[in-house]
Amino acid sequence: MKKILLVTLFMIVGCSDNNKKNNLKINNINKQLNVKSSNVTVLVEVSFKDEIDVIKKFITDEQSPLFYELNDDGIIRFEWFLNEENKTGILIEEFKNSNVWEELGNKVLGSPINLRFRELFKVEKLTVLGDINETFKEKIQGMNPVINSYAGGVK
Repeated sequence: MKKILLVTLFMIVGCSDNNKKNNLKINNINKQLNVKSSNVTVLVEVSFKDEIDVIKKFITDEQSPLFYELNDDGIIRFEWFLNEENKTGILIEEFKNSNVWEELGNKVLGSPINLRFRELFKVEKLTVLGDINETFKEKIQGMNPVINSYAGGVK
């Protein structure tokens, strides 16, 4: 009886350890270590003077729907985060690559939505995470971007 109990216990512990190992493998399938991507992430830090309702209305009723309706699969992320007390915000944009960001920039710059953005917000800092081509670097130079290249990490 003791032998059966020990064998059963060993099998349960062994199976449990195997399940843990398999779960780690399953959970790690999509993780990559130190693999550079072509994605470009843009952080636009802004300040604003208008009432928060005006700002939120612009974001939810004008700007976000425009980017949503572009139906461009190169746009991975377009999200706003606001600090109502300080009247500041951060827009996070992520694109599949530099070309997608540049093409979108060319479409939007000078458009009514961009003009309205400039009326409502003062860009305090523009941070680019990822590699962009030299031509586009020159185009955005007037915004004094901080450009950071990939160094490593887990994705």
